[in-house]
Amino acid sequence: MLTKRIVPCLDIKNGRTVKGVNFVDLRDAGDPVVLAKQYAELGADELVFLDISATLEGRKTMHDMVLKVAEQVNIPFTVGGGISSVEDVDDLLHCGADKVSINSSAIKRPELVNELSNKFGSQCVVVAIDAKQIDNKWIVHLAGGTIPTELNLFDWAKEVEQRGAGEILFTSMNNDGTKAGFANDALVKLANTVNIPIIASGGAGTVQHFVDTFKIGKADAALAASVFHFGEIEILELKKELRKQNIEVRL
Repeated sequence: MLTKRIVPCLDIKNGRTVKGVNFVDLRDAGDPVVLAKQYAELGADELVFLDISATLEGRKTMHDMVLKVAEQVNIPFTVGGGISSVEDVDDLLHCGADKVSINSSAIKRPELVNELSNKFGSQCVVVAIDAKQIDNKWIVHLAGGTIPTELNLFDWAKEVEQRGAGEILFTSMNNDGTKAGFANDALVKLANTVNIPIIASGGAGTVQHFVDTFKIGKADAALAASVFHFGEIEILELKKELRKQNIEVRL
């Protein structure tokens, strides 16, 4: 049985880790380099670093920050934000990233998924999908959740899998920052739609929410931010509880 992964997420804006609710009302959560080091030491399985304003500001990911984080961690490290070409990914991998996460750039030019998968391997390519449930339909959004598209979550997930994505990072915009639990109904439908790992994101508030997203949502990994940043859930204690619930995790 594959182990389930616990993944802290560092949303970066102006060089600081931030966290909001439903993608707005951001508040400071600390120095990303310090947090990354702590998480690697405290038992996180992977880290995700998202330069959340890079796309909106029309610039590339902050390479100096990626370098600093990579120096501090010994676990897989995914970087996203402002990535739009093979050259961008090449640069980030040289800075120490293990995987990259693309979102808006994949929607604007889906062939990018093929190009990255062909060049670096599907294991390197994570497609992040920010979707919002509107009138019982899950609508994909781009540019940090600010612009709705015509795309349906499940159709888009299937397409990026066929184009070579190795993993999907699905964030429910409805659940993001609410601490009311993950979007398990959408997650289980997603798990039945694609054959690649799914990282659940948006809504973690309690240990039970992680249990539920693995058991009910069939997620392969669970990503969270504020519950870890502000010390509400300790990763090691979380993993011990998951083990008690017969969910296989690395301790």
